[in-house]
Amino acid sequence: MNNSEFERLVLKNEQTLYRVSMSILKNEADAQDAVHDAVLIAYTRLGSLKKEEYFSTWLTSILINCCKKQLRMKKRCADIGEALPDAASRDNPYISVEIGEALNALPEKIRTAVILHYVEGYPVKDIKRILKIPEGTVKSRLSRGRELLKEQFDLKA
Repeated sequence: MNNSEFERLVLKNEQTLYRVSMSILKNEADAQDAVHDAVLIAYTRLGSLKKEEYFSTWLTSILINCCKKQLRMKKRCADIGEALPDAASRDNPYISVEIGEALNALPEKIRTAVILHYVEGYPVKDIKRILKIPEGTVKSRLSRGRELLKEQFDLKA
């Protein structure tokens, strides 16, 4: 893969990367940093990509690892606990504010699977590769996410 092809694929996945990182980090500056870090790591490790058709899942997997690293570093420094913006509703006009808030209320592992599947459209097999977890775990997280979202909306009705 040459530089222009890499750039084209990164730009094609830019919005997805940003939404995924915002769903995990919930802070615009941190999300942008994670995306930049992931792109840099992907560029330096381009030789480890086995098949170009898996570029999107490979890059998303790198991004999630960058996000997790940032979260670990933040926990070491301090637990600020500030109110953070709702990424899903701001970046995706098809998601209402109420749905975005409900997604943000989900536990991180479940939220990540739900966002990847229902917002970004990744199939279960790709999520399995991205998160490096068994397919059954992906399915159970999606199922639990649906249950939790259903409970949230039943309470608000």
